[in-house]
Amino acid sequence: MSVPHVSLLAPAKDERDSLPELIAQVQQAMDGQHRAWELVVVDDGSSDDSWRVITEHAARDPRIRGIRLRRNFGKAAALAAGVAQLRGELVVTLDADLQDDPAEIPRLLAELDDGADLVSGHKAQRKDPLGKRLPSKVFNWITGLITGLRLSDHNCGLKAARTEVYRRVPLYGELHRYIPALAHQLGYRVVERTVKHRPRQHGVSKYGLERYARGALDLLTVMALTRYGRRPAHLFGGLGMIAETLGTLVLVHLTGVWLFTEESIGTRPLLTLGILLEILGVQMVSLGLLAELVLHRTGREHDVTVLVADQTRNAGQHAS
Repeated sequence: MSVPHVSLLAPAKDERDSLPELIAQVQQAMDGQHRAWELVVVDDGSSDDSWRVITEHAARDPRIRGIRLRRNFGKAAALAAGVAQLRGELVVTLDADLQDDPAEIPRLLAELDDGADLVSGHKAQRKDPLGKRLPSKVFNWITGLITGLRLSDHNCGLKAARTEVYRRVPLYGELHRYIPALAHQLGYRVVERTVKHRPRQHGVSKYGLERYARGALDLLTVMALTRYGRRPAHLFGGLGMIAETLGTLVLVHLTGVWLFTEESIGTRPLLTLGILLEILGVQMVSLGLLAELVLHRTGREHDVTVLVADQTRNAGQHAS
C-alpha cells in the first residue's frame, strides 16, 4: 500500500451505529480525490461495539486503521494518540457522530493547496439545540478576544491542516478547542470556511455544560501559552509589579497618617493589606524569574525551528 498523502482522523466514543456510515462516506469523498489516503479511527474507551466495527472495516480495507485507548481519556488525548500514528502530510479531523459531512473534505483540502496551513470549519447552519448554540457563540467571542484570532467557530470538529501543525500544538485537557488559536500563535496561516452541519442521527451527545467550565480554565492556559509562553517573567513579573505598586501606595498613605496625625496605624487592617501586597509582589516576580530559568534549562526558548516556515537553498543543494 502506498504512503498516504492525506490522513483522516476521527475520535469516537460509543459510535457503533455511526461508524459504518461514516467510513462509507469518507471512502466516497476521498476516492474521487486522486490522493492516497488513510482513515485512523481512535476508540476513546467506548463501552459499546465500536471497536468491533472498527476492526471489521480495517480487515476489509487496509486504508482504515484503528487505535483503541485503554479507557476514556477525552477528545484531546484521542487526537494526540491519533496524530502520533499519522503517516500523511495533511490531516483532516472530523467527529465520528456524522454531524460533520465528509463531502466537505475536498473543499478544505483545496484551501491547503492554496497555501493555508490550517482550515477550520464554520457550522453556519448549526443543527444543535439552542442550549448548545448560545454558549458556543459566547465561547467563540471570548476566545477571539483573548487569543486575537477572530473565528466564528473555534470548536468545529471538521478541520484540515498540515500534519506538522497538529504535531507542534499542545493537545491535552480541553486544548483541542483551541487548535486554531494555538496554531495562529505559532505563525501558521489559519483560515475559516463554512461547512455543512447535520443533526445527530445516532446516540447522544457526549458533552454537557461542565465542558464550558473546563474550557474556561483551559482558555487561561491558552492565554498563558500564546501571550507569555516564551516570556513567563512578563506575566508573573507584571502581576508582581502591580501588587507591589498597590502595596507601596497603601504603605505611603499609612506613613503619612503616622507622621502627620496622631492616629495609630498598628492595628489597621490596611497595614496588613499593604504588607501582604508587597510580599505577594516579591513572590510573583521571583516566580517569574524561576520560570525563565526553567525555560532556559529545558532549552524551550531556543527551539526556533517551530517558527521557520521555509528557507532558500543554494544551487546544487538538496533537501535532506
